[in-house]
Amino acid sequence: MSRLRLSSSALLIAVCAVLLLPTLGLWPLFDYDEGAFSEATREILQSGDWLSTTLNGAPRYDKPILIYWLQAASVWTLGLNEFALRLPSALAALAWIYAIVRFAVPRLGERNALLGAWVAASSLGVLVMSRAATADALLNALLAAMMFDLWRHLENGSRPALRRTYLWMALGVLTKGPIAILIPLAVSLAYCASERRWRDWLRAVAYPVGWLILAAVAAPWYAMQLHLHGREFIDGFLVRHNLNRFNGTLEGHGGSLWYYAVFLPLLLLPWSGLLWQAVRHVPGEWRQQPLNRYLMLWFAFVFVFFSLSGTKLPHYLLYGMTPVFLLIGRQVAIAGSVRNLLVPAAVLLLILPGVPALVQAWSPVAGAAKVTFYAAQAQRAAAAAGPAFYAVTGSCAALVLVLLFGPGRVGKRPAWQRGVAASALLCVSLGYGLAPWLGEVLNGPQKRAGVLAATLPGTAVQWEFAAPSFSVYRGQVTPSRPPEAGELAITRTDRIDPQVPADTLFREGGVALVRRR
Repeated sequence: MSRLRLSSSALLIAVCAVLLLPTLGLWPLFDYDEGAFSEATREILQSGDWLSTTLNGAPRYDKPILIYWLQAASVWTLGLNEFALRLPSALAALAWIYAIVRFAVPRLGERNALLGAWVAASSLGVLVMSRAATADALLNALLAAMMFDLWRHLENGSRPALRRTYLWMALGVLTKGPIAILIPLAVSLAYCASERRWRDWLRAVAYPVGWLILAAVAAPWYAMQLHLHGREFIDGFLVRHNLNRFNGTLEGHGGSLWYYAVFLPLLLLPWSGLLWQAVRHVPGEWRQQPLNRYLMLWFAFVFVFFSLSGTKLPHYLLYGMTPVFLLIGRQVAIAGSVRNLLVPAAVLLLILPGVPALVQAWSPVAGAAKVTFYAAQAQRAAAAAGPAFYAVTGSCAALVLVLLFGPGRVGKRPAWQRGVAASALLCVSLGYGLAPWLGEVLNGPQKRAGVLAATLPGTAVQWEFAAPSFSVYRGQVTPSRPPEAGELAITRTDRIDPQVPADTLFREGGVALVRRR
């Protein structure tokens, strides 16, 4: 049985790796987040300063250092390219899936564990985060590891598990900051309160060895930042990018209290049809099963905390989605409804081949008096969808029809098996078809402008346009300001100032590279 579990887990990770790793270099870096993380990583390697991050020469206090170290190590090994920049996130996602399997097999059974891990790997939220050169996949992997080890300690008093919890917490603090401490503390407090295990919680929280591990791993970098940057680091990182994110709306990312209620089923696609089936069992499982109560409190805290936050982004909910993946995974094998298991993935797969034509049809006609940046980019939608896009999305759409209506043994397979197969087809269609097309539409011109600028002499600036990926492809810092005489500038076509004399060197979609006369 142990060999069977090992082989099943290894097969699952291998399938996830095949679906994930070859896709990482198929499309340009997305602005703004991927471009900003990647350019900050490039500047670490260029400057040789592995302690402080900068973005186009200015201090960047958005996130701590760990993801930049991992990306820099990957780029140093594999070269400066999209694959290397995204590889740490992809490996973190695979570690996240492995952590789910390892935790769930002895507690929920092998089939439920594997299905829960597959739900995680094939859900839309994880598909996006695992391919993004940002800090979120790494943080989610560390959160899963710390919350699982925290349960192992609460379950049987394991001290090694508690020490590992503090280690994962320290790495999480180096990845994203105080949220890596807040979530395990709050969830464990709520769970121990529900069980009246106050002493157990206090012993875990006041564990001196754990705090020594946390301080030894995380404190040196923070102390160095305070020494180097002082109050500027406190205001930039702790106040602006942590406290102000909760107290107010940062960078326009706001939303109502119902924001995450809307995004939950979207992040779960194509498994959203099983959400109600899982939720309706919550009251009974809350009273009868301590593990399920712990998992529910984990999700509930993240959902409520970020719903109350002034700044909202869809991927914040992923910090609490691991329990949902496990709960949904238990419903997959027992669900007999093709409607819930197969239809959501089938609908998405059948729509995808027509997406470029729909986007093209909805974009304004060429020659309109005023075409906005995104409208100009969208005018390239049909041209950006090459033969590879239609081959991938069309083949997957045809195969899902076989799963839906196929005769013989295919049509007689259990609904859950066909649902798993349809979700795998969706992973292929999104990773090898839609994402490369979308990357080309939104950021292909920025990449080509950057590659061209790298061959041209002179300084370049970002002129009324935040496109950090341009700096990555150009291989040099590109400050944000109006161009001076003789300087290159990347700008949006809808923001070109006709009063500024400039020669257009490159123009595609909504992007232009100009040289001021």
